[in-house]
Parts: sequence; structure tokens; C-alpha cells
Amino acid sequence: MRIGGFIGSAALVLALGVVSPAPAGALPAVPAPASAPHGAVRTVSAGVPAVGAKEAYLADSTGTIHFSKRETRRVPVASLVKVMTAHVVLREAQLTDTVAITAADVRHATSNGATTAALKKGERLTVQDLLYGLMLPSGADAANALARTYGPGMTAFVAKMNAEAKRLGLADTRYTNADGLPTPAKGGYSTAVDQVKLADIALDDATFRAVVGAETHKVAKSALHRAHTWRNTNKLLQRTDGVLGVKTGFTNDAGFCLLFAAERGGREVVGVLLGDQNARRFSTAERLLDYAGEQIAGG
Repeated sequence: MRIGGFIGSAALVLALGVVSPAPAGALPAVPAPASAPHGAVRTVSAGVPAVGAKEAYLADSTGTIHFSKRETRRVPVASLVKVMTAHVVLREAQLTDTVAITAADVRHATSNGATTAALKKGERLTVQDLLYGLMLPSGADAANALARTYGPGMTAFVAKMNAEAKRLGLADTRYTNADGLPTPAKGGYSTAVDQVKLADIALDDATFRAVVGAETHKVAKSALHRAHTWRNTNKLLQRTDGVLGVKTGFTNDAGFCLLFAAERGGREVVGVLLGDQNARRFSTAERLLDYAGEQIAGG
């Protein structure tokens, strides 16, 4: 699946099966990818649910844009940054690689008041397990361990993140760390469009897809590490059918964020809510997915 990610200067609205010029002041549409029928620019706008998030975007695998709101505004995205962290690690590492957890990894999370995977100094875990620790409980300790190892070092790893963003055409995305914490520079910035495009690409990787779609991941105790049980912070997985992931996030600057994906009517729908409220982001995402499903079913 590839969702179009470049903002066009003209917008067409698909409403009640009639294509007509967008009304004055309408949000710009995003062109469908070449795989969409006739390469059409299509934006669905009739009966859209109310969305309280400051920025939002929702598109499906045919290139249909089901919702957009300030979708090109550059803002911090909190722990959604970890989607790129996981994506880069999957390009750099072998899943069976073993990473040793250091005191600095643990301290990085605890000293910043961040969410953790409850890792301890001296533990050795596989990259595959650390990806679950990164994405399910949103462990900043796991993020630090992975970035430190596969930079090597944080500075080199962030450079790889930004190089990958450029390669993928995420022109309005810049990273300053691997976890989205407020320092330095609020964790960088991105846009709703760029986040949807990144999630679409990341979900092509079977390991990434398995990790972000898991509600729980257990690591049995071994000679190398303690037992761990990590639960996904993405409550959307329990709220509705067909959800594929992807990631939650929160900082004071970013507000509550949710990047999400699901199957609807044979299509993959990917959306994001930025600058939202905690519980509302999940109920809004559920309504948006229902809306997209209705639009897809209606042809």
C-alpha cells in the first residue's frame, strides 16, 4: 500500500458520487498515488465526524483522503517518533542481535520521567524483543539502547533517522532524538501527512506490523534477562475490529497523539490525530475508521 503524501494546489471533492470543485476555503487534497484509478485526486468530505485534535489526517490504500485538518502544519509528535526509530532499526539490525542494557539506558528514561520497558542494567535482549519494548509500553530505555547500538551513538542514529525521512520524501519531518522526548528541541517536528505516509511504509515490514499489532508481549526469564510483560498503550486494538496498530504518544508540547491503521472494506486505512485529548483520541479514531468504512462500502 502507498498513500499519496504530497499536497496539491487543486482539490476535488467526491460527495454522493459527484465530483465537483472544492468549496472556497476547503482543505487541500492530496493526490492519489499512481496506482489509484486514473491517478485521480479524491477527497471524501460528506458527513465527516467531528474531530477535536489540532491536526489530523486519514487516507486509504486507493489514495482516497477521508479526512484532513491542518495536515501540513509542523508540530512535535511525541512518541510517534519511535515509528521511525523502529523503521531504522529494522533496516540496520538483525532480529536475533543481542543488545546489552546499560545504566545510561535506564537513567535516560527515569531521569526524564519517560515511559519505560522496565529494563535493568546488565540485561541482554534480542532486537526483536526490544522492538516490542520500544513500541508497546513506549519504552524510552529501549529506544536509547537501540539508538546507542545502531548509530552507533545517539547523534549518528538521529542522523540516520533524518536521512531516512529525506529518502522517503518526508520533507516536513525532522528528528532530534529517538524517542520524542521534549529535549532537545521538542523531539523535532512532523506533520499529519508525513506521519501517515511513514506508517504506511513501515507497515510493509512484517516484523513491524506484528509488533505494533500485538496487545501483549511476554519475554520469559533467561540467563540473560529478567521476565518482561509489555502491554500495548494503543487502546484502539481492544475497541474495534481490524486494527493493525500503530503508536500512541504524549508530551506537554505535542498533546496526546495517536497514529492508527486498520482494514476496512478490503482497504488499508491509515490515520493520525495530533494534539488531542487522552481518551478522545481513541473514540475519534474509532469513529473515523467507521466513517471511512461506510464511504468505502458506498463506493
